[in-house]
Amino acid sequence: MKVGIYNQHLGGLHRSYLYRYEQILQFNGIECIRLDVNSQDFWEIVSKLDLFIYQWEHYDKPKQLALTIIPIIEQEMKIPCFPNWKTSWHFDDKIKQYFLLKHHGFPVVESYIYWEKGEALRWLESAKMPVVFKLKCGAGSSNVVLVTQKSEGKQLISKMFGKGIHSEKITNGSSLYMKNFFTYRKLRRSIGDILRKIRGEYEPLYWQIEKDYVFFQKFLPNNSFDTRVSIIGNRAFAFRRFNRSDDFRASGSGNINYDADKVDRRAIQIAFEISERLNFQSMSYDFLINEEGKLEICEISYTYVDYAVYDCPGFWDKDLNWHEGHFWPQYCQLVDALKLSNIKQPLLNH
Repeated sequence: MKVGIYNQHLGGLHRSYLYRYEQILQFNGIECIRLDVNSQDFWEIVSKLDLFIYQWEHYDKPKQLALTIIPIIEQEMKIPCFPNWKTSWHFDDKIKQYFLLKHHGFPVVESYIYWEKGEALRWLESAKMPVVFKLKCGAGSSNVVLVTQKSEGKQLISKMFGKGIHSEKITNGSSLYMKNFFTYRKLRRSIGDILRKIRGEYEPLYWQIEKDYVFFQKFLPNNSFDTRVSIIGNRAFAFRRFNRSDDFRASGSGNINYDADKVDRRAIQIAFEISERLNFQSMSYDFLINEEGKLEICEISYTYVDYAVYDCPGFWDKDLNWHEGHFWPQYCQLVDALKLSNIKQPLLNH
C-alpha cells in the first residue's frame, strides 16, 4: 500500500497538518511519498497510489492547483483522494456552500446574493439592517463585517461591482469603519513578506480579486457563541466557540469551551445527516441559533484547525454514543480512507 502526500510549496511538509499524516503512516509501516506536480514523473507515481492526499489552502495558488489536478486524479485515473471531489469542490466558497445546503433543504442562515449591481442596490433599499457582509472566501472571521447602515452597504456594493476587493483587505474589525489594527499574525506575515521581497522570493498569497457579486447574510443577534461540529465518518467532534470581546464573530477567536454536556445534540444530528446525504469524508459545521431558537448553519469547511479537534475529550457516533479519548483528525481520516481499522495513533506533538 502506498500513499502520496502533496508537498505544499507554502512551507512544505514541515507544516504540522500535513506532516501528521506522514507521521501516522510511518508509525504504522505504510509507505508514503511526498509529491510535487512539477516533477516529470508526478503522474506516473500518482497512477500507482492507493490514496492521494492534498490539503486545500485558503490562498489562491493551492486552490487553483487543487481544482486542476484532483478531478483528473479521482475521476479519470480512479485514484482515491482525500479530500475527494464531493467533499472539496465547494471549499472556501460560501456562495457554493449556501446554494448546496439550501437546495437540499438543510437549515442555513438566510443569505442575499446578487450578481448585478442594480439588483443588489434595489434589494438594499428595503433590506433590514444590520446585515453581515462576506466575501465568498476567507476563514477565521476574515472578510466578514457587520453592516449597520445602508450607506455602508451601498459602499460595499459599489466596490464589489467596481474595482473589487482582495481577500483579507477588508477591515480587521467587526464593523466596516472600525480602525484597522495589526494582529500578531498579520505583523509576522508582513515582516515575512518584506524579507521575501528583499530576497526576490515574494509571492503574493492572494492575487485574485473578488468582484462582480455581493454576499450578504441575515444577522442573528444574541449569539454569544457558535457550535462547531466536525464530522469524520461515524465520528462527531464538537465544542462551543465564544465570540471575541465586543464582537459578533466567534470563528478564529480561540475562545473554546470543550464541555460536552453543553453541546446542543441537535447540531450533531443535523451535521451527521448532511455529511451522510452529501457523502462528505470530513466536514465542519458552524451553527447559530435563530430568533425562534432553531439551529441554522452559518458556514462549513472540510478542513479546520486539527489540534482544536484533538483537544475534544471524545466524540459521538451516529447513535449519539460517547467515545472517550483524544484523536487527531488525520488519524480518523486515514482509517476511513484506507479502510484499515487497525491503524494505530502515535503520540504526536500538539
